[in-house]
This record gives sequence, C-alpha cells and structure tokens, in this order.
Amino acid sequence: MAVSTRIAYVEGLAFSYPEAAGAALKDISLELERGEVVLVLGRSGSGKSTLLRALAGLVPHFHGGRFSGSVIVTGLDTRSTAPAALAGTVATLFQDPEDQIVFERVSSEVSFGPENLALQPAEVARRVASSLAAVGAEHLLDRSTRDLSGGELQRVCLAAALALEPQLLLLDEPTSQLDPEGAAAFLELVEGLARERGMSVVLSEQRPALPLEICDRVLFLDQGRLLLDAPRTQAIEWLEENAPVFVEPPWLYDKQAGEPGTTICRLEKIGYAYRPGIPALGNVSLELRRGEVVALAGPNGSGKTTLAKLACGLLETQEGQVVRNGRAGYLSQDPGRYVVCERAEDEVALGIEGDLPRARRWLAELGLGGSERRHPRDLSSGERERLGLAAVLATEPDLLILDEPTRGVDPERKRALGEMLRAGSSGRATLLVSHDLAFARSVADRVVSLGAQGVPIGA
Repeated sequence: MAVSTRIAYVEGLAFSYPEAAGAALKDISLELERGEVVLVLGRSGSGKSTLLRALAGLVPHFHGGRFSGSVIVTGLDTRSTAPAALAGTVATLFQDPEDQIVFERVSSEVSFGPENLALQPAEVARRVASSLAAVGAEHLLDRSTRDLSGGELQRVCLAAALALEPQLLLLDEPTSQLDPEGAAAFLELVEGLARERGMSVVLSEQRPALPLEICDRVLFLDQGRLLLDAPRTQAIEWLEENAPVFVEPPWLYDKQAGEPGTTICRLEKIGYAYRPGIPALGNVSLELRRGEVVALAGPNGSGKTTLAKLACGLLETQEGQVVRNGRAGYLSQDPGRYVVCERAEDEVALGIEGDLPRARRWLAELGLGGSERRHPRDLSSGERERLGLAAVLATEPDLLILDEPTRGVDPERKRALGEMLRAGSSGRATLLVSHDLAFARSVADRVVSLGAQGVPIGA
C-alpha cells in the first residue's frame, strides 16, 4: 500500500468574518504535500492570513463567522477538531509576533509548546537550544521578551514554532521585521527543514523576491479567490503577465533637486541603554532637514527603533542631546496594537480634534475609502498599517518618523506609499526605519546604517 504524501487538503472552502459585508475566502480548493514550500501572494486584504488561519483551525473556531467546505490536516477535520488538538501537528507564526508572546523570559516562551506536548525535560531543552540556534537567537535565551526589538521578537516566535517540530508550518509574513541577512538565512533554514523533515510549509509574504527563490509552488489570492496554483517557474511567468509588481525591480521615485531646507531635528552624540552596561545606542549623531527623506538601516537589535523614539521624544536621551524644531509624528512598528477607537474614521480623527471629513480624506488617500466605519481590528495587517499612517499624516507633522511602514503592505501599496512620501517630502523631514532595503534606497535621499552595537557605520 502506497504511503500518502499529502499533509493537508482543502475542498470548497468559503469563509466570512462575523458582520463582514463580503466573504474573506471563496471556493478555495488545494492540496499540500510533504516536504514542499508553498508561497502565498496577494494584495493586502486578499485572504492570505485567513487561509493560514483556516489551515490552523483558528477559522472558524476562534474567529467565528460563516464557514463552508472542508479543511483536513493529517486526517483531522478542522471543523470537528479544536486548534489545541492540532498543536504539535500544526505550528503558526502570526503577522504580529508581539501578540503571540505569552511569557516574560525567552527560554520560557520557546519551551512552552514542547512542554505542552508532555515531552521529557531533556527533549524540551534540546528543542529550545536547537530552534533558537536555527534562527540565530541563542544569545537571547535568558533575555526578557519585553526588552527585545521587533526583529528579535520575531526570531523568538519563529524558534517557538520550530520547537514544536510540526508537520505543517504556517508562516504569516515571517521576515517582515528581519534584516536582509536574517531573512535570507531564515528562508534557507525553512527550505532545508521542509526537505529534511518532510514538513509542509505555507508561507505568506509581501516581500516576494527571496521566497520566490526557495518555494516549490505559488498561490495567488485576489478578493478571496484562488487565481493561481502553479509550480514556481510557471507562477513567475503568470505573475509577470498578470501581477508584474510582485516580480518587478524596485520602483524609482522622483527625488527633490537642490539642497534640503532647515534642520527639523538634530541628534548630537546621543547614547541610550535600557539596562545598565548594555547600550542600545552609543555616540550617535544625525541631522534631519526639511525636504529630505532619510532611511535608517541596520541589523536587528542595532538600535534603530530606539533612535526613532529618541528623535520624536518618546524616549529621553541619557547621553548627548536632541533638538527638535516643530511637531513630530511617529508610526510604530505595529500600529494596530495601539488603536483605541471602534471605527477607522474615529481613529484617524483622534489626533485632529475630531475632524471627520479630514479623517475620511486621509483614509481615501491611503486606499481605505469604504472602510471608514469598520473596526480597526477587523482590518488586515497591511490595512491597519495604512490606517496608522493615515492617523499620523493627518496631523501634518514637521518631522515624520515611520518604523517599518512597509510591514504587511503589498507591492502595489508600497509603490503608492513611496510616491506619497516623495510628494509630501518638501514640507517636512522624514525618517524611514526599514529592513526593506530595496524600498528604502529607492525612496530615500540618503541611507544611514547602524552597526550591531548601535554605532553609526556609514551614510
């Protein structure tokens, strides 16, 4: 009798979230084989995350809503199998690792899954050590999860997923906060584990260049429908013809001619440490002038977010000084965590004295027209990113600071974001913190890099 190579299959899957006007998924059918890496592409809000949630059993058990069709994972029907019963078989890394963290210590976080599988302590320790080493995070073992940068936190969550040694690994934007070297190393690791362990990997990404190099198949979703399910070579040909922005080189933006204007923010030999003896930044100087876009690059943990918070006044420098002229606006790495209103338009209007017409104009400008009355947490990750950006831009700051603004944003919206940043650059100074170096270099007037210890290494 032949051994089945199929890990999971989906037949006629349709799903709508509670109170949603339309379906998130429509008549999806596909199969997942052992040892293959499947890349899921599509614009923001196309249903990519919902498909991964359905494979994990979170749809419909956790989210509720209207569900039809079937999802079978290793012989288990997700309609009658609770997500907890799939643990150890399925592991998921979500778009927002901050919301996935349970424990204070990294060691406890990574060991949590294996411990719940009732494994022996020695096996739990082995899995913790090997999974942290696999993602280059073994040095974080004894750290507090509260002290980690966004990229470091993402590595820890990746390690926690790998520690389960699942048969089906679901990765939703897993490299969105990883530096380029870390992203390449992680994807290479995922490919190797899939082949070695016979694990099926489903990977959703908005930075498709690297994933397209290691995947076996590509799925393309559009408004909840599966438009493409093809091997990589055929898929690239289809993308070139039908969705070229997913395979084209970075867009080149028109940049301002001449010298930038007055200094809006000056950081002079600043230093900062979250814990004594462990500096996040040391002796960093940077000048941001009206009319220019400056990109801040560097590896995970180099202090980019710390510098951004010092520049806008969310942190007070411990060494040196920060001089600001004008108002600062800051978009955090995960703006969806900080929403306080129940409607998108109210969230944007919050910072502009309740001016709803102005809020609606900015929502439309960011491609969220029609979402004015939706709850922010019902938006996709990319849509929440644009909502946060609308809320910041609506205040018309003199200094605009964006921390990973392309996280979860599809290539078409990313291109539009670059055009918007360039179009409004003459009236403000912009600091762009990003691991998306292709985007950063295409949109910025100059790129400043931080070294591993928070020391500037070039401009």
